[in-house]
Amino acid sequence: MERCGALLLGLCLVAAQSRKEEVSQEPLQWMKKMERAVMLRNKKLLSNEFIRGLEWSLLNTTFSGSNLTLQTLNIHSLAFNLDCKFSGLTLSGTTPQQRLPGIGGGGQHTMRFPAELTRKPCRKQLKQLRLICIYFFFTHFFQSDTKALLLNNLILGAQLDHEHVKNLTDPIDISFWHNQSLENYKATCVFWKEGVSKRHWGVWSPEGCRTEHPLPSQVLCRCSHLSYFAVLMLSPTRAELLEPLTYISIVGCSISTVASLLTLLMHFWARKQSDPVAPIHMNLQASLLLLNLAFLLSPMLATPSVPRPLCSALAATLHCALLSCFSWMAIEGFNLYLLLGRVYNIYVRRYVLKLCAVGWGIPVFLVLFLLAIKSSVYGPQNITFSNSQGSGSRNMSMCWVRDSTVHAVLVLGYGGLTCFFNLGVLVWVLWVLHRLRARDRAQEQTLGSRPWRDVGTVLGLTVLLGTTWGLGFFSFGDFLEPQLFLFTIFNSLHGFFLFLWFCFRWSRSEAKAEAEMETFSSTKTTR
Repeated sequence: MERCGALLLGLCLVAAQSRKEEVSQEPLQWMKKMERAVMLRNKKLLSNEFIRGLEWSLLNTTFSGSNLTLQTLNIHSLAFNLDCKFSGLTLSGTTPQQRLPGIGGGGQHTMRFPAELTRKPCRKQLKQLRLICIYFFFTHFFQSDTKALLLNNLILGAQLDHEHVKNLTDPIDISFWHNQSLENYKATCVFWKEGVSKRHWGVWSPEGCRTEHPLPSQVLCRCSHLSYFAVLMLSPTRAELLEPLTYISIVGCSISTVASLLTLLMHFWARKQSDPVAPIHMNLQASLLLLNLAFLLSPMLATPSVPRPLCSALAATLHCALLSCFSWMAIEGFNLYLLLGRVYNIYVRRYVLKLCAVGWGIPVFLVLFLLAIKSSVYGPQNITFSNSQGSGSRNMSMCWVRDSTVHAVLVLGYGGLTCFFNLGVLVWVLWVLHRLRARDRAQEQTLGSRPWRDVGTVLGLTVLLGTTWGLGFFSFGDFLEPQLFLFTIFNSLHGFFLFLWFCFRWSRSEAKAEAEMETFSSTKTTR
């Protein structure tokens, strides 16, 4: 009987041990499943479900001792049983040599957890805590809209039980070592912020992290919370140039606002009913005035203290003004074609009224349609960039389109079609002018100022048709620095350039009127 009891006890122990090993192998099965999904290039990869499954299995698995270590080719997982006497922990590891494209090659990495980590959970009388760490040596589960790369393709994650650890006074130190020069990049410490992007399950954000460079081969991240951390490699175009470009935009838009207002006032003060084209020009200036005003007010109303509906209304106004500008630029091109291509029979009843229905009516209809379908398409949009020293970050917000599909179709697509159309019109107009000049070579030689007049005409038409916007819509890949500055300067000063062109036309028309008056007076005197 005793022998049977001993045999039964032994069978129970063997069963318990096999069950324990089976449970502890569950995280490893998740890791293998994740690597298999990446190797098969599964386009329907649900990254957050894989991550959550691995985290849950590590938090609930059982193992003997105080820690558990599991490894696959590109994923390392660690689990630690902690108590309230926790005095701190430092983990070190080595990044494998790159199997995928990245920056930095192989290197070491460390994570230092302060004793403060367990203080808040211990106040809830939690005596046993589980700290898990997950290291990813690829980026497939953390895809975001940014095209920047990650240092060493390395992502280090940590989680304490089911607690949301944040606002630590003694930060968590994460060190990334590398063996390559980073002169052409700006290293910025970031964490994975969930629930922000609509296309992906998160975005990389530098909030709560400070970037330091103790050594040329080391990037130190000091973060006040637990999450998944990495070092984002930003090009100078994305990091350092955004702030000066913002200042250029603000100054240029301010100048254009004043210039557009002066143009409208001058038109209504001395307008001539005989000029049928002037109303089209003034509608273009009015749309630019509205666009610049909305753009300048956008950052002010994107702050948390301002009610959300007010920011959404301004974002819708800004979008409508931009679409109106594109529409009136296209109308300018269409009207120019009628003037030069169809010299006769171009009278259209209530022509300007019909053009206003297109230039203002279509943008208003599109914006109201978007608001009726989904009001959240407009609102505050956050933009994050590093400062020039690389030791921190700054967030800038503006009221703008939040939906990426709407932005692609009704901003980039709408503007791109306008630029294509007007660029074609500009090329055709230059060809027509060249033919007209070729018919009168003798008169061209007698008028020495004709070439300068032609240059002024070409520049005026370029501004009038808004072809400078093509610097942005016809770019392939990332912007080059000269392209960025030219795009910002030309388009922020668009209203000012139109003001100069209108002043040039008005001065020419006044001079022509005075010449005709003098000719009439002299003729009358001779009689």
